[in-house]
Amino acid sequence: MTSQALTPLYHKKMCGRFIFTADRADLVLALAGLRIEELLHPRYNIAPTQPVPTVLNDGQRTLTQTRWGLIPSWTKDPSIGNRLINARAETLAEKPSFRAPLKRQRCLIWATGFYEWQKMGKGKQPMLFQLTSKKPFAFAGLWDRWEGADGDEVITSTIITTEANGLVAPVHERMPVILAPEHYESWLTPGEQRVEPLLAVLGPYPADQMLSYPVSTQVNSPAVDGPVCIEPVI
Repeated sequence: MTSQALTPLYHKKMCGRFIFTADRADLVLALAGLRIEELLHPRYNIAPTQPVPTVLNDGQRTLTQTRWGLIPSWTKDPSIGNRLINARAETLAEKPSFRAPLKRQRCLIWATGFYEWQKMGKGKQPMLFQLTSKKPFAFAGLWDRWEGADGDEVITSTIITTEANGLVAPVHERMPVILAPEHYESWLTPGEQRVEPLLAVLGPYPADQMLSYPVSTQVNSPAVDGPVCIEPVI
């Protein structure tokens, strides 16, 4: 099934769409020791079930791709991943799908912005949120490895969300967790870790270090993936 079939005109969850337009140099500066082994292609409208740029906490520090929408290793129904694109920070330690990955399988999901839709009369206006620096940042994520009956393996991921900061709150009550760079190392530490210190870093990013602006409604369709998606509108 295609991502277009799984994704409505605008996604009602947070975070349901984002962009990745970082170049190699900026990523290497953002994460010390990062290995980039494949070409980086800009993406302007990443949707659930599509590949997302990810660094797993496997000790390799390699930029790879995971499928967006976590499929727990123990499930027999991989379609559950279509519903697990986000994981609430407040309940990570309680939910069966997330509590084991929180302890052992964390990841950084790289982005340069994310979208949310603001109610405007009877319609909705897409808004793009970025850092004021316009530099790449990392969502706090979890990953898992699922193997089908035919032996095919897929590595999937989910983006952790938290309560919105002052910039995002007028548009949506929640936002993705943007990790502060000083927390990258602890989040990527391999093996099982104590839950409490991990949960402590999953708060909203400072609003004064972010910006937002309205963009073209062409981003409403996940079939559109080009610079037109991030062009500001008046």
